[in-house]
Amino acid sequence: MPTNRVTMRRIREALRLHLQAGLSYNEVGLALKISKSVVGKYVLLARVAGVDWDVAQTLDDEALETWLYRPAVPRSSHQLAPDFAVVHQELKRADVTLMLLWEEYARDNALAYKYTSFCIKYREFAQRQLRSMRQIHVAGEKLFVDYAGTTVPIVNALTGEITAAQIFVATLGASNYTFACATPRQTTADWIGAQVLALEFIGGVPRLIVPDQTRALIKRPDRYEPEPNRTYEEFAKHYGCALLAARPAHPRDKPKVEGAVLLVQRWILARLRNRRFFSLGELNAAIALLLVDLNQRPFKKLPGCRRSAFEALDAPALRPLPSARYAISRWKTAKVNIDYHVEFEGHYYSVPHRLVGAKVELRVSDSLLEGFASNQRVACHAVSLVRGGFTTSADHMPASHRAHLEWSPAKLIDWGQRIGASTAAVVTWQLEHRPHPEQGYRACLGLLALARKYTPQRLEAACARGLAIRAATLRSVTNILKCGLDRQPALFPVASSAVNDHENVRGADHYH
Repeated sequence: MPTNRVTMRRIREALRLHLQAGLSYNEVGLALKISKSVVGKYVLLARVAGVDWDVAQTLDDEALETWLYRPAVPRSSHQLAPDFAVVHQELKRADVTLMLLWEEYARDNALAYKYTSFCIKYREFAQRQLRSMRQIHVAGEKLFVDYAGTTVPIVNALTGEITAAQIFVATLGASNYTFACATPRQTTADWIGAQVLALEFIGGVPRLIVPDQTRALIKRPDRYEPEPNRTYEEFAKHYGCALLAARPAHPRDKPKVEGAVLLVQRWILARLRNRRFFSLGELNAAIALLLVDLNQRPFKKLPGCRRSAFEALDAPALRPLPSARYAISRWKTAKVNIDYHVEFEGHYYSVPHRLVGAKVELRVSDSLLEGFASNQRVACHAVSLVRGGFTTSADHMPASHRAHLEWSPAKLIDWGQRIGASTAAVVTWQLEHRPHPEQGYRACLGLLALARKYTPQRLEAACARGLAIRAATLRSVTNILKCGLDRQPALFPVASSAVNDHENVRGADHYH
């Protein structure tokens, strides 16, 4: 069975984690659930193509793929083996990988092994050495995160209602330096918001964050290939770190945070058991005070404490925090309508008109909506709470009539006139009552659907009745047809227009 091709999104993320975040091939492979040789393959392709991360992030998926996939250069069948004893010794040095050693060996050797053969032969050599090494936690490498099983009651001072505050815990692998805070629930926003606070508490960013496979963070939990949700991926990208979700039902994957949870329960929550809290802020203030004491408690078997170990080990190895705090966003896929707008929570936002009919990804924060196509941002708007309203950028509008679109204002009016004068008047009303005529397309297409559903004759009668009662909206015409009022005798004379004529009304001739 052929192997599924790695998606461009995963290739792009592999390049970012290695070229920008500095993770090893093995660490990138673990984070993305692909083999380290595959990671090395695409990093090497990027280097051969002269594409660093600054260049890669400016390319869309199609352009990046074109740069990476180049014909292989044929090699001689005669190959010169490296000194695997030297390779074995070099691998004991920090940050040295098989891919790096292979690149150095192959750079000046036209008869070098291919990378796969190089790895196979080295593993055969290493197995003969019968050596093993105990796994240790590297300084600044991993931050383990989890929620405690114990909750803390919060009392509403006005109603007396009691809610259970959830206790988030994070700890660094090398120093055991621990952070804790309370959140209202364990939603995606709670999980990520707490991790933002944890990173600010330690004053830097580790290479890896190790969470549980909770549904709030992991879109598709899996023992071998868990897939983080898009919001969590964006969080990791913002801070320049990777995500390595622990396997379900495998507490040994994260014993550090399991131990930290016990310490927080014993040395913080147990001390607060007899206190009554009336707000989350009050509880977090109490936790913060006891957290200082927890991190300064002396180790039993080692010199120093968590605080001193953090300052000596993890703090110097952490990457700096970005200049701005991560703003939690939601993601949604939306199809671009023929009026080059997409809908989010009842409001319509414009995107470049060339994307009509395509699907775009929307990233929405509390204040900003961004549209992405082929991994490139194509639109940015302030979030609006006006349902049924439109936010339109002039840059997204076509310069002339939309010849490439199926419909235009003139064509819609012509269609209405073929059905009848009343239908044409209602179509014109829809186009005249929008800042841009294209924004009336949806209502006009709704009228078109009504003609197919109820027949053109009934639509014309319904439009006539709507004009007579000065209710030319799509909803009014639809209700007239649903209730069969179009088949009843007209009670009022039909108005010639649904709106009064004045200097700001363009008229049907404007569109021809």
